[in-house]
This record gives sequence, structure tokens and C-alpha cells, in this order.
Amino acid sequence: MSITNKTFFEAEIDALYLRAPFSRQMYLQIRQSKHFMALYYMKKLELDDLANTAFLSRFHYVRVFKRMYGLTPRAYLRDLRISKAKEFIKSGASITTVCFDVGYESPSTFSSVFKKCTGHSPKEYQKLYNAI
Repeated sequence: MSITNKTFFEAEIDALYLRAPFSRQMYLQIRQSKHFMALYYMKKLELDDLANTAFLSRFHYVRVFKRMYGLTPRAYLRDLRISKAKEFIKSGASITTVCFDVGYESPSTFSSVFKKCTGHSPKEYQKLYNAI
């Protein structure tokens, strides 16, 4: 059995791979699902759909996504939708239209989520923006 000595750089690369929480493939899979959310945030996206875009089980997907981004996929999607809603409201779109355009099926649900995230109802947000 022969033992080969590694160079400093080879040892550092090995150490990086050992410390990295995810493989390159895992990063690509999760980034792919995040990109999918950015493209289709206005659609009804189920957790299984998102996990399938990353080729992972739903439970593993949630754990990995949260470790990578600090949010669950559902929270990330909610924040993405609210961010888009704020843009649409600022551009003068009606609140009901915005609700459906960002993927919510109920104006009351949209309004409560929007208020929870921004501290203002959509109508209040619209008035604040128009007052500026």
C-alpha cells in the first residue's frame, strides 16, 4: 500500500468538499426550483411540484432549501409574491387584480398575508404609495 502526500492545495480542496454542506448537484437542484418559483409564482404551486423540480422528496427538499436560503420554500414563495404584489400596486393595478396575478385565490387571504408581511393592508399600502 502506497501513501501519497497531497499538496497544500489538494488538501484544501478536500477540506472544502468535506465542510460543504451540499454537493454541487444539490445546489443546482435547489437553485433550479427557486428559479421555477420565480417564473411561475403566479400559478398554484404545491410543495410536491417544487420538490419535483429539484428531484427531491418533499421532506428533504424543505430541509435543504431552508438550510440554503434560511426560509422554507413556502415562506420564500410568499415573500416573492408579496414583493411582486407591491410592485403591481405601485404601478396602479387594482388590488383584486393583483391578488390573482400573484397567485392568490382569495382576496381576503391575500389581504391578510400582505398585511402580515408589510404591516399595511393592500389598500393602505396603495394610499401610502399614492400619497408620496
